[in-house]
Amino acid sequence: MLEVELLDDFATELGSSASLRYGAAALRSRYPGISFSCCDAADMSGEEPYRRYGGFDFYLVDGSGHCAHLTDDPVQATGVIVAEKAAGK
Repeated sequence: MLEVELLDDFATELGSSASLRYGAAALRSRYPGISFSCCDAADMSGEEPYRRYGGFDFYLVDGSGHCAHLTDDPVQATGVIVAEKAAGK
């Protein structure tokens, strides 16, 4: 289960980090039970993000079954995909 309020913390950490890679590493360290994946926003084309925060789109992942899939249900979420938008987008 992913508490929706954590997304604000994730966005703050990523926004204050020198890069998405370092921000994601800090989040993995702080929240070891949550899976974090990073990609470019273009890699998620055709998918609607769960939340948008500044330069990032957040997608929730349900990895509880055999195959991981995107979900809009934070109760089912076991992880987050952070998609970084290109500057100015």
